[in-house]
Parts: sequence; structure tokens; C-alpha cells
Amino acid sequence: MKTWKKKEAPKEKILEISRKYEIDALTASILARRGITSGKDVMFFLEDDLRYQHNPFLFNAMTDAVERIMQARDEGEKVLIFGDRDVDGVTSTTLLYQCLKDFGIDVSWRLPAKDDPYGLNEQAILDFAENSGSLIITVDCGISNVKEIALAAEKGIDVIVTDHHTPPEIVPQPCVIVNPKTQDSGYPFCDISGCAVVYKLASALRYARSRDYNTEHCLFGISVSDDNSRAKLECIKVKNMVVAARFTREFSADENQTALQKKVMEAAHFMAGQQIYVWDMKSTAKKIALLFGSTDAIVALDLRDEISKLIPQMKNLSLKQLSSMSKIVRYSDEKSSDMDGFFNIFVSYMQKRFEKEFPEVQKKEEADLQLVTLAALADIMPLVNENRIFAKNGLTSINAARIRPGLQELMTNLNMLGKKIGSTDLSWTVIPSLNAAGRMGRAELAAELFLEENAENRYKIAQKIIELNQERRELGKAAEGYAFPAARDSIQSHNGKLCVIIDERINRGVSGILAAKLVQTYGVPAITVTFPDGDVAVGSMRSCRGFDVTKFLDKFGTLFVNHGGHTQAGGFSFLKSDLDTFRVKAKELSATIELSGSDDTEIEADAELPAKFMTAKLLDVVDKFEPYGEKNPPLIFTSHNVPVIDARRMGNADPFHLKLNLDFGATKWTALFWREGERLDKEFSVGDDIDILYQIGRNTFNGTTTPQLVLSDLQKSTH
Repeated sequence: MKTWKKKEAPKEKILEISRKYEIDALTASILARRGITSGKDVMFFLEDDLRYQHNPFLFNAMTDAVERIMQARDEGEKVLIFGDRDVDGVTSTTLLYQCLKDFGIDVSWRLPAKDDPYGLNEQAILDFAENSGSLIITVDCGISNVKEIALAAEKGIDVIVTDHHTPPEIVPQPCVIVNPKTQDSGYPFCDISGCAVVYKLASALRYARSRDYNTEHCLFGISVSDDNSRAKLECIKVKNMVVAARFTREFSADENQTALQKKVMEAAHFMAGQQIYVWDMKSTAKKIALLFGSTDAIVALDLRDEISKLIPQMKNLSLKQLSSMSKIVRYSDEKSSDMDGFFNIFVSYMQKRFEKEFPEVQKKEEADLQLVTLAALADIMPLVNENRIFAKNGLTSINAARIRPGLQELMTNLNMLGKKIGSTDLSWTVIPSLNAAGRMGRAELAAELFLEENAENRYKIAQKIIELNQERRELGKAAEGYAFPAARDSIQSHNGKLCVIIDERINRGVSGILAAKLVQTYGVPAITVTFPDGDVAVGSMRSCRGFDVTKFLDKFGTLFVNHGGHTQAGGFSFLKSDLDTFRVKAKELSATIELSGSDDTEIEADAELPAKFMTAKLLDVVDKFEPYGEKNPPLIFTSHNVPVIDARRMGNADPFHLKLNLDFGATKWTALFWREGERLDKEFSVGDDIDILYQIGRNTFNGTTTPQLVLSDLQKSTH
């Protein structure tokens, strides 16, 4: 029996969140119960403006990558994009290919074919060298390809690695690495997809066309005490909309002239060679004269005058007023200065200036973010931080009927148009179809779907991909037929903590899916191993209950030819001749596995809703927390003493489903309870009051959308 538990949250914390961020009490209570209380975390749940994403130039290696690609463009070099066969790899390949084509670069792409191993392979390098290629950019792979990148260097080929997988102890050299998981990446959020890394690269490349690219700007401000006895000078050096350095000096009227002059010279040195911006030149000039003795000491541009041309409401505002109005400052958990507000408005100004100079970029990024959304969901990226910004924007444009070519045809074939699309719809329908192409050895079909210019051809490719997915399903069912009977014995022989299925009948394309099914059924991590080419064994691993796949696979040491992945999923290969060694090692390591408790028996509710709350407006709250996925599961509510007006079983096969009509006073709600038809007239009947645990969703039929409840559990009310 399931145990229901409402998450706890102090009332004072709920009130604080509600007041500070000007949101309703229900939304504030859900945030508090989910532990989303810091300003930076709340921001990503309440905001969807791309202004809140992280700057691509926070990657320490981003400028090096941009410069090398621009060199390739200027010198007419041949560039190869090498990706992976899954959705993340295909979307990464597509996004970067279209970006480089727009730049006029001689670019081609390549994905692993049929039984090719994961990652950059030697044959691709040799073929590219034969074709006089000079730059390879890996996407969603490359961080483990030490030997291959060394070979590329021998052939005179430079490599840029864009990846998001956990790096090995020894990373490839020589190459430029853009990966948020490397120790020295500089990037503030490590859990973005490979496609998101490529999106950052594309954004940086587009910005490189701006007149402001690599230009140093200096934001200058002086604050003076009321009695003019003290002053504080602050400067922020900005390059590519990133803070490059800060300079602060405090002055006192009783300082000797030598000390004062030294500080002034230090400030002048810091600002040398930069475009200097001030806010409100008239008031700043007086302070400059007070400190420097003359307004001629600094030649500056009044940003307030400039920005008023783009954002008229900023005219006549002081820096202090700006800071109090800044949303970013409001979301900061630390005390922010007026100069922080100045920096934020400067970045907004630079962004608007860039958009005005290159108006076509917004449309391109909108299409890109649909790919980034697919990748985040497919690779089970945590839907927190900027992943939420990406997915919100991707879903918004999809639901606004601005679906990018390729995705439009696939969704048409899957009968998905005409209803509101959420993250779950993409995860359960679109992504499995796209993944099927790679799993069945035809990853190029998924890339061609997005890159094909002819709509009729795209439609045919979409149909072929759906056929491959059906074939994949049949292979998966067949694999379950011989894997599941062996699973219990395997778990027992692996200390009850691991399931290992080794069978040459497993099609490589379904090995990962089969491992996931085993995890779902038996509640322990699972490994599947097959032999696609006879001499090499290829394995997939899936996790559960807090177990880290990558750390576990690392323990196999030199046994693997290669391996990689994330905490939740990984892949590996080894020589078939080492199979017995693998078996022994897997059993040995299984004893070291530590699993957290099962989540099956206890369900935590996000809020208890009384009848008066049960209106269609609840969908607004549900939508606010969309997209749902990893680390952001769908909202679950409870309600008590709800009268059952009507109930009937539905479906053509046992187990039957339940469809209920529930009375919430002013409103009546339809509720579905999947596979629980037998509970009617045993645990409750029409006319009873019940307590329910449920999600709130939409039902679309014949073009009409209505809200409905989807029950997770119910109990007959006892009071």
C-alpha cells in the first residue's frame, strides 16, 4: 500500500517567497516544499526570458573555439562535424551544421554508422585527412577520444571538442575543449546537454560578428558621502558581456596627496584603452571633478542617454532606482551594489544593440532551442537552472505553431498537432522515434530529417523513422522475452544489487532500452551486453536509487576499450575474449554497490487542495512548473472527502481503467485512474467520499481541450 505524505514547509518561508517574488501563495508553497527557495533557483522557475541564461563566453575556452572556427572560414578550410547517434548527438550535429553553413564555411557532418563505436573513430579521421580536411569539431562526444585526437594531430587536423560527458583522468590533447564538466571550464552550470553546449558555441559565433566582440568596455561609477569627506570609485571591465575584472578604491578627504594620486593613477591604468560608460554624465561629472580635479580626466559615454533610445522608460532614472527595479538583483541572494545593477542594464543594452544589428538571430535561436529542448529531455538532463529556460522557450515556440522543419513533419506523422505540447509528450512520443533511427543503425536519417530542405522529402523521412521505431519496439519485446526470465537469477548472483544480462541475441539498438526496462521492473541497476560484430562486446548500463553509473564503470579500469556516460546511463565496450574477466569483475564490484531506499511506497504531495481551489486556473500553476522531467517531477496534489458522482470501468482488456466524475462543489472534474478498474465496488463505490492523490492535466478531443485529473492513488474517506 502506498503512503501519502505532504511535504513540509514553514508558513513564514511561504509568505516570504510570496511577498519577495510577488507570486500567489499556492505557487510559493510548492516552491518551498520542493526546496526551491534561493533566489537563483526561484528565478529559473518564474522567468523564461533568454536574458537569464548563462553567457557562452563564461566558458574559458569559448573564445579559442570561436577564433579557430573564424580562421577556418576566412581561410576556406574544410570542417567536419562528428556527432553521436542518439538524439543529443543528432540535434547537436544539426544545430552546428546549420550555423556553420550560414557562415559560409565548407562544412560536412558524420555520425557513427551501424556498428561503429561511440565517439570519434580513426576511420573518420583518415577519410577526412584524405579529403584535405583541417578542422574537426566533435559534438556530444570526444572527451574520451585521446588516441583518436592524437592521430588527428599527426595528420595535421585541429580538433575542437564540444561535449558534456564526464571527462576521464587524462583528457585528449592537443585540442580546444568546451565541456562544462571539465575542472577549468569556467562555466557555472555543468548539467547541460551536448546540444546545449553547441547552442552556446553557435551563440558565441553569431556574437563574434558584432562590432562589440572582444572589445573591452569599462563601467565607471563614483559614490560620494553626504559631507563630501569620503568617496568610492568602482569600475567593472566587461568583455563579451562577461565581467573580466573589477576595480574599487575608496578615498578620504584627509588622505595625503601622494596616496590620493596613487589611487587615481591606478584607476586610470585600469581604464586605459577602453570605452568608458557612466550613468548620468551630469551628476557623475561633478564627482569626477571632485576626485580628479577636472572633468577632462575621463572621456566617457553616458549610457543612460544611449539606452533611453532603446528602452525609453530608463530615461531620468538613477543607478539606485535601476538596482531596485532590476529583477536579477531581486533574485540575488547576496547584497548587490548599484554597480551590479549598472552591469545588468549594460548587458541588456548590449543584447538589444546586437538584436538590432542582427535581427535574424532571434528566429534562428528559436529553432535551435527546439533542438536543445529535445536533447535535454532525451538525455535526461535535470530540468533546473538554465535547462528550464531552454525548454520553456522550445515548448513555447512549438505551441505557437512555429515548429522547425523536420520536427513539424515528424509531429504531423505522430498525430501530435492541434493540442498543447508538454515535455512529457516529447519524451514519450517524439524522442523515442528519433532515437530509433540511431538505435537501428540509421542515425543519419534523423539528421537528414532536420536538414532536408524539401518538405515532401522530410515527410517521407519522418515516416521511415516511425517505421524504424516500430521495428525497434518489436525487437525490444523479443529481447524482454529471453532477458526477463534470466533476470532474477542474475540479481541473486550479483548480491541482490545488480542485474547483468549477456546475450548475443540482443540487438544493439535496444540494449539501452532493455537495461532501462530491467531497472524499472526489478529496482536495481542493470547491464546488458551483446556482440554486434563478434569480436567486440558492447554494453549499456542504466541506474536507479541514487547509483552513479560513470563511477561504477570507471572501476573496470583497462578492461574496457572505451566507456562513458552520465550518472544515470552509460555505455562501454570490451574484447569478447575478455568476457570471463568481465563476468568476474561485475560480480566482484556488485558487492560494493550502495542503493538508496525504494521510492515506490511513499509519495510526497506538493499541496493539499480544498474544493474552492479546484478551478481551471490550476492549469496556470501546473504550466508554471513545466517543463517536467529529471529533478522536476510533475506536481502531485491531494484532496480529501471528495464525493464520487459517477464511476465506470473502461478499456477492452484486463486490467481495466477507471473513469470517475468527482464533485468539488462549484466544479465537477473528470478523473482517470489507469489499470485500477478492480478497485471499484471493492474499495469504494459511487456515492462514497474519497481521498485522492493526483496530477492535473489536459484532455484534448476533437479539437476541444478540458482539464482533468489523473489519479495516482485513492482511499475511501474515513472522516
